[in-house]
Amino acid sequence: MSEKAKPVRRIVTLDREDGTSTAIQDGPSPDVRYDEARPGFSSTRIWVTDRTPARLKGVRESLDAPHTLEPPPQGSVCRIVTFPPDDGFIRKVGAKEVQQYFEAMGSPGASTFHSKSQHPYMQKTRTLDFCLILEGEITLILDTEEVQLKKGDTVVQRGTNHAWSNRSAEPCVIAFSYHDATH
Repeated sequence: MSEKAKPVRRIVTLDREDGTSTAIQDGPSPDVRYDEARPGFSSTRIWVTDRTPARLKGVRESLDAPHTLEPPPQGSVCRIVTFPPDDGFIRKVGAKEVQQYFEAMGSPGASTFHSKSQHPYMQKTRTLDFCLILEGEITLILDTEEVQLKKGDTVVQRGTNHAWSNRSAEPCVIAFSYHDATH
């Protein structure tokens, strides 16, 4: 069983009919996914939009949308992901475990795993991702290079084949904003 993640507090606001703003939700996000092959991994979905521009009126919750790595067409997804140190799982993970993870995340076609992959969790989605390292350190693995990242660094990931490799001894937490994109 995976170690449970620290809950991610989610506050959802709206404007009342009289125009005043209020918080309608304040508590842990209820949509958390784990990867049994990576103890300590968690992916907490915060909000999903189904179009751009996003609707502000009449939407009180969005997590009833199907769970996938990619956002709905013309939509977006915000999530917080905790990556455990690779040392705890990297030599134990193969094609079966990776496929199970991508299926559980609703995106079996995102995996680009093969026996010569630089990392078992290599993936490619048709998304524009804005990434902010909140805690820890991580390595962004690309086909031609690796980029070391630390707290406060950002990445604009534009539909490229990639993986996240935590080579430190501490978890790394990243905030992601995924947006539907075209080539």
